[in-house]
Amino acid sequence: MAALLKGASVAKAITAELVERERKLESLGVVPTLAIVRVGEREDDLSYERGALKRCEKVGISCRRFLLPADVSQEELLRVVAEVNEDPSIHGCLMFRPLPAHLKEDMVAAALLPKKDVDSMTSASLLSTLSGLGAGYAPCTAEAVLAILDHYGIDLDGANVVVVGRSLVIGKPVASMLLARNATVTACHTHTRDLADVCRRADVVVAAAGHACTLGADAVRSGQIIIDVGINWDAQAKKLVGDVDFEAVEPLVDAVTPVPGGVGAVTTAILARHVICAAEEACGHVVRTMQ
Repeated sequence: MAALLKGASVAKAITAELVERERKLESLGVVPTLAIVRVGEREDDLSYERGALKRCEKVGISCRRFLLPADVSQEELLRVVAEVNEDPSIHGCLMFRPLPAHLKEDMVAAALLPKKDVDSMTSASLLSTLSGLGAGYAPCTAEAVLAILDHYGIDLDGANVVVVGRSLVIGKPVASMLLARNATVTACHTHTRDLADVCRRADVVVAAAGHACTLGADAVRSGQIIIDVGINWDAQAKKLVGDVDFEAVEPLVDAVTPVPGGVGAVTTAILARHVICAAEEACGHVVRTMQ
């Protein structure tokens, strides 16, 4: 039976640190504030939103929600982004992705101010994550993966890590971040030939394909660490499931993150950390300007 790498203890440690930093901001008259922009009502977005709201409440972060219908126009969404940009009381913005197909996500990303991009949607943030150049925030989920591995003492130096997924939201950023930690990284996806065989040879597998139960018992072996990033709604079972077939994999590997209860909880804590950082930066800018 595998050890469960639960996210609660990781998130608790991060939250405790953030509460102290929020109190310092409060003493300066600053209320760290997050704008949540959601288009439509995807169940996975709703689940993440609920978690983010609870985490922000624990830290002392104020949240403002901008809830838009799934058929919202490009113009209206850009108007909301402009409103977020122009409001000095808003320090960070979380926009759920992917956006509906009729919206041009690259145009929306280009419109958001990088300093308020707390989940690495803009080109500036992605450049920082992928190259280490410039300032910006890494995608919250990618950073959460590293936080879990660190919390549970999993050594990445020289480790053979397979990342299943190539999106800019998680796959490519987490691969880059793992490389920066001296892991030997193989990037795979659903078109990879003999995917199960490639995964079996890894020390650590990060499953971020975005499809339920992409990896089953044939893709794992004893001794492995499995980080399941997936959040998929199983309409038949009426529950959230990961990218890994948990029931099949859990008896075979050494450790695995559950879904829910794994990466998601830590992701919201990282989001809160980014908002606090953005508020501290904004506060520091004001102080420097006044000096």
